[in-house]
Amino acid sequence: MDYATGKPNSPFTVLGRNVRKAWQIREVEWPTLTLILITYVVLIGALFLPVWVAVPVLAVAIAQHASLQHEAIHGHPFKAQWMNTALMWPPLMVMVPYLRFYDTHLAHHRDARLTDPLDDPESNFLDQADWDVLPRWLQTMFNANNTLLGRMILGPLIGHVVFISSDIRAIMDADRRVLWGWAVHVPALALVLWGVWLSPLPIWAFLLAAYGGMALLKIRTFAEHQAHVQAGGRSVIIEDRGPLALLFLNNNLHIVHHMHPNLPWYALPAKFRAGRDLYLRRNGNYHFRSYAEIFARYALRRKDPVAHPLWKRAE
Repeated sequence: MDYATGKPNSPFTVLGRNVRKAWQIREVEWPTLTLILITYVVLIGALFLPVWVAVPVLAVAIAQHASLQHEAIHGHPFKAQWMNTALMWPPLMVMVPYLRFYDTHLAHHRDARLTDPLDDPESNFLDQADWDVLPRWLQTMFNANNTLLGRMILGPLIGHVVFISSDIRAIMDADRRVLWGWAVHVPALALVLWGVWLSPLPIWAFLLAAYGGMALLKIRTFAEHQAHVQAGGRSVIIEDRGPLALLFLNNNLHIVHHMHPNLPWYALPAKFRAGRDLYLRRNGNYHFRSYAEIFARYALRRKDPVAHPLWKRAE
């Protein structure tokens, strides 16, 4: 009813009012949405650049897209999760299905299991028993993977082999959720590759850029977590304010993200500054001044043992 005229509202008026209300309730996070749109513009534009320019530009944009997928998993920029999924579904990292990223990352946020080689899907540690039976050449490769340069060069390959092997086992064990994640991924990937095929950029250049994007992301994940008896001591603080902090959407302030997982990326720095001492006490001062410090320390030196030094499999 329109109380000004005393006449009933038309169906179109009611529909329009409901749409406006839904939009207001949704409370779009404009910084995130704006960055998503910019990233897609760069991604599409890079397909028309010369190969030697396109590959590094695409690598950075793909890494940025992955960081934004992480934001979408945590409920940004829309309140409606299906909208975040629809916006960020393209599998630009090629062999990482969005729904598998969604499930494994939320499982990773069970902080009591952080770094557990069996229960944390994003752990870079192996169980001691599994490590002991590896052939020497694989142990050498995994040790190299625990240097920063090794993680960037070998890490995407090793991570994919471990991840896909685990998912194949899950599918063989009739895990329908994992099967569905890959079933949705295949046509999504085909659509992405079809779009690249229509552009001037060769498919091999796009695949090389995707590997480069994953290599950049390995800089972020390299020091994100450590083995520690207390859950709070497992997540890092890297006080970097440079381009890598933007590329990783402030996940260098990682203990802050784990304590406030639904906080958007642009709110993390202020949250950290307001409680810097608290967060450093919480994580046992697991702290670096910048990514440059991490490169200086660990570019060619192993940061952690491959076998988890604290966790032992129950017999």
